[in-house]
Amino acid sequence: MKKILLVDDEQDIVETLKFVLESEGYTCYCAYNGEDGLKLAKEIIPDLMILDIMMPKINGFKISRLLKYDAKYKNIPIIMLTARSQESDKQIGEETGADVYITKPFDLDEVLSTVAKLINKENDK
Repeated sequence: MKKILLVDDEQDIVETLKFVLESEGYTCYCAYNGEDGLKLAKEIIPDLMILDIMMPKINGFKISRLLKYDAKYKNIPIIMLTARSQESDKQIGEETGADVYITKPFDLDEVLSTVAKLINKENDK
């Protein structure tokens, strides 16, 4: 089973995503701040991460940058799921290594199809 790490300080978003993703057969791990998210990512080495930007302790941009510039974790696909919709935020997301940038409020079907696409792409490597 593929492991997905959800990192967002909004518990209702994490719980909703966890419920939907687990019903699709994924195993989900959750963290509610950046520091715990980064630690968990290094422990479990997920197949994919869904990451908020604005969080306590460490923001999503920094987590993405730290993981993408470390050879051990650089291949983990990252979906930035955030309320920050400015073009400059999307650009920073790309520069820090996010594979996909989705803004809140989000469409669950879009998130699911993006997860499936990224995980399948990962399998093709």
